Amino acid sequence: MVNYTSEYQLEIEEFNSLYQLDLNPENRWIQLGAHLPWDLLVKIYSKRINLEKGAKTINPRVVIGAFIVKHKLNLTDQETLQTISENPYIQFFLGQRMFCTKFLFSPTLFVEFRKRMGKDCFDDFSEELMKIAYPETIGKENQSEQNLPNKGSLKLDATVADQYISYPNDLGLINEARIKTENIIDLLFEQLREDILIKPKTYRKVAHARYMSEAKKRQKNKASLRKAIRYLLNCVERNIKTINNMLDMLEGRDYQLPLKSLRQLWIINTLYEQQRKMYQEKSNQCNDRIVSISQPHVRPIVRGKQGKRVEFGSKLGLSLMDGFVKADTLSWNAYNEAHDLKIQAQAYKSLYGYYPEIIQVDKIYGTNQNRAWCKERSIRLTVTPKGRQPKKTPYQKRKERKEYGERNQVEGKFGQAKQGYGLNQIKAKLKETSETWIGAILFLINCIKFAEISGFTF
Repeated sequence: MVNYTSEYQLEIEEFNSLYQLDLNPENRWIQLGAHLPWDLLVKIYSKRINLEKGAKTINPRVVIGAFIVKHKLNLTDQETLQTISENPYIQFFLGQRMFCTKFLFSPTLFVEFRKRMGKDCFDDFSEELMKIAYPETIGKENQSEQNLPNKGSLKLDATVADQYISYPNDLGLINEARIKTENIIDLLFEQLREDILIKPKTYRKVAHARYMSEAKKRQKNKASLRKAIRYLLNCVERNIKTINNMLDMLEGRDYQLPLKSLRQLWIINTLYEQQRKMYQEKSNQCNDRIVSISQPHVRPIVRGKQGKRVEFGSKLGLSLMDGFVKADTLSWNAYNEAHDLKIQAQAYKSLYGYYPEIIQVDKIYGTNQNRAWCKERSIRLTVTPKGRQPKKTPYQKRKERKEYGERNQVEGKFGQAKQGYGLNQIKAKLKETSETWIGAILFLINCIKFAEISGFTF
């Protein structure tokens, strides 16, 4: 059952408490609460709820609003609910009838909400905002006519949403794998005390001292680093063999290794094989390289940016349409963003009913396939044409510079999302919850644009 009653917005006089709070109707939270299409957002959210099973749900407006509060103020899950319990304006924004000093739900439920909603849910939210902001162009023409002339502009670029992990290095990863395998051995030994009188040797003190002596060096020597890596790899190999032998001894018994430890063991096995192969081949590259044991889905993505050659997270292909941003592509593996152009142009057409007149991109998108595809559909690209350049008038030169310069607006969205709302520090641990985190930040960016179009600043 969905715990939600359709209400466009409470009157401020109805929101009271023992202290008869005097709220300012010009407050940003009150104005946003009055303009957001809550009924439409709740309808989208409710599609992801199993209405036949389970207890009464948390009010969907509270859930959706809590994500806006969290990412707008850049708070932790715990601090988000703490702030809500202290702020009457935010409680009014969430549709509460009375000021309440208690948490509206447990902070741990944020994880379940992220698993339930996903990035697609927030993308649908953003589309609803666009339809309200531009009712004359979105959602009408694409239902009646099919071959409409190209209109508008589409700005494209790619970025990386960095995961909040420590900067990985081979020595540290192998040492972490060693420690985790030692913990698994300790866990299994507790179940085999009657069969094994002496705990299998792991030489953890010696290994720790060996690791620290190398890790503390400011300038590492390649030869000594390779020796330290080889020693730690041998420790991990020995620990894995010990664990396998102990698991064989437990066969047929009721005890099972906890799922968390079993998952770590699978990841460490793959990590060990990758690191051993790179050590033997004296290479720093391998396919699907693991850079975090706790988040094995994260991959290194080489970007070549100044001061940050490699980033660790998901790669996003973002499009900017009338000030609203959308991630049409989200990949945990590195890829060439030039392949996104067709996908994002088709997404533009499905939303508006026609292709853009111009796609504003940088030169990496100017592949022969993209040029031919856009030419067939009469779409202009802001990339230098191939062949001999025709002579241009001063007006044409100014126009080209202006159109190419407008592409920087999507770069501005990157800065807003990363520096203002933490797109460069995704703190969710699971793959699906990280994607939801990214979707929530982009939805917040669109809420800010929606507020601007509605005539107030959020």
